[in-house]
Amino acid sequence: MTRLIQIRQLNIDIPKEARHLAERMLSDLEKSKRPVLEAVKTSLDNSFYNPKVGYLTPGDKIVRTELNVSSVQKLARVVFMLEILLRNLDIGSVNTKRELYYICKGLIKGDSHLRPLDFEDQDESDSIIDFIGDMLKVYREELNCFANDRGGQTYSRQLVVTEALPDGEKATVDLSTLGTAPFQPKNRPQSLKLKAKKKIEFCLIVESEGTANTLQTMGFTKRNPCILMGAQGVPSNAVRGWCKLIQEELEVPMYFFGDLDAYTLQNIFRTLKAGSAASLIRNADFSAPQVRFLGVLPEDVKKYDLPHYKVKESDPVEARALKKAKDALENDPFFLDKRNKGLADILRWLLKEKIRCEQQSFFSVDPKDPLKTEKLILEKIRRSSFV
Repeated sequence: MTRLIQIRQLNIDIPKEARHLAERMLSDLEKSKRPVLEAVKTSLDNSFYNPKVGYLTPGDKIVRTELNVSSVQKLARVVFMLEILLRNLDIGSVNTKRELYYICKGLIKGDSHLRPLDFEDQDESDSIIDFIGDMLKVYREELNCFANDRGGQTYSRQLVVTEALPDGEKATVDLSTLGTAPFQPKNRPQSLKLKAKKKIEFCLIVESEGTANTLQTMGFTKRNPCILMGAQGVPSNAVRGWCKLIQEELEVPMYFFGDLDAYTLQNIFRTLKAGSAASLIRNADFSAPQVRFLGVLPEDVKKYDLPHYKVKESDPVEARALKKAKDALENDPFFLDKRNKGLADILRWLLKEKIRCEQQSFFSVDPKDPLKTEKLILEKIRRSSFV
């Protein structure tokens, strides 16, 4: 059993844990001892890939902050922010990270004693919120704090979603009744229950929302008993949690259709499939290990004569993506695992060929046929042309 699974089985009473933490700090101060705060280290060097669960899990490394001249501001900020979050839990209020930043600014402005705690920018307050979550081993969402509450734009004629609302009521949405509007779940997937009216054959997750919308407008879900989703680039917790819910409750094959480049493979697909090092304690509920990479694949470029571009190593962004790809092949436990050899091989191919090919390039195969991209996607699924 991994450490992450153990963490999520604890069912933590957040106010109670916070009170114990504050009491320990006060007791240490009264005994002239230096209080210490410890949190799970959320970084690649503390990440392990467990193929049995399919996502990145944390090791035993911790971030230890002991009270001293250089850390006194951090510890004070932790207590300050924790009080705000506990108040939100008590009254049922929710906030984004951005809103919490300004709430802090407002409280500090109104009390001269708090001015030494002031944040110069949002990154500073964000890091304190993340530290609190890693310290208490709880999700940011469990602290009523949301970074991005918008899930992937989802279309289906077979899917029915029932949501348990905070006031005890239930809301049921039949996606087939939404017309051209997508369904966008919040990032509390645990409050949703899914039901298929008829058999759902697959779920297609498209990196670009625009391309997903194009497929839908052209009748993709009308002709195919499926779920179609636009993932909006790097998947938020809402997108990741939504995909995990579909995987667990519907048990349908899941495919990702996106660009063929190092950034997509590492930052988008790997995050969707196995989570990230930055969110080690959340990966259990915010990753979809069974999703497969449908394309664009290296063999698609030649088979369909797809337009592609040379990666310019003089471009800082593209050079950084290539460097990260090399680092991933050497250090990322996900790409080092033999079960993900196919994905690692694609990264190696990208490093060698130094090209990128966009998902929209499929529209070049037969420009006179508006349904050609749909046909190619279905052909790839039938032929098991995915990794």
